[in-house]
Amino acid sequence: MRASYHFVVMAVPFQQWEMDLVEELRVARLATVTPAGAPHLVAVCYAVIDKRFVIAIDEKPKSGRQLARLRNIEHERRVSLLFDRYDEEWTNLAWVRIDGEASVLNDGNEWPEALAALRTRYPQYESMALETLPLITIEPRALTSWRWDEAPL
Repeated sequence: MRASYHFVVMAVPFQQWEMDLVEELRVARLATVTPAGAPHLVAVCYAVIDKRFVIAIDEKPKSGRQLARLRNIEHERRVSLLFDRYDEEWTNLAWVRIDGEASVLNDGNEWPEALAALRTRYPQYESMALETLPLITIEPRALTSWRWDEAPL
């Protein structure tokens, strides 16, 4: 089989394979920028609703102070969200990166449909009081993706 590459830089909307990859994966990487201009990267759980991405700040143990990702978004709303699939069979490799504008909702009660979508994707959220915790929303502005042309979907 001949290896070939497919590289797309486009404005949103998604191609079907890109959305399939986003829905298949369980974790993405959220990139924010610190007030000093340094990159900050963290793994996140997410859901897609109304063409936006939503990320819960959940009850897993945290430092007790405001999370860096929230402070960073207050400073700079531009973020990236990376979805990537690795496989030892490299013809299955693929990734999608969303560049967008983030907002922080003070508590989950501001968007109950997003909480429902997150709980559907992650049963662990069922027992967490997400209604009282912040939600990060991301409005996609640009999409970059890559996969092997012959990658199985």
